[in-house]
Amino acid sequence: MANLSGLVRSSSVVLAELWRGARKKADRDFLEALELNQPILVPTQKNWLDSGQLLAKIGLKKGFGPEKLRDLHFDVLIALTARNHGATVITTNRADFELIRSYRAFDLEVW
Repeated sequence: MANLSGLVRSSSVVLAELWRGARKKADRDFLEALELNQPILVPTQKNWLDSGQLLAKIGLKKGFGPEKLRDLHFDVLIALTARNHGATVITTNRADFELIRSYRAFDLEVW
């Protein structure tokens, strides 16, 4: 893990994705601790509406079908929420987030 400087925040979207896969008690305990011990960034109504419009543009330009657009939707919400807060998205998913960033600027760090 790289050294982080600055404040670390979680996205409600990321936490929801993590909860979906949390099968072990240790995983659930970790997620509960994250929720209790740091602020959580939440998409706004505008983020939700913008995400649909942005996905429509991406779908038209790239020829993506509904399944790929559905796969991208949470990532778009994460990016738009981070942008609102001037936060940097940290991810290992270079391809999808760089695609999104080619349509809407936001700070990105890929590990």
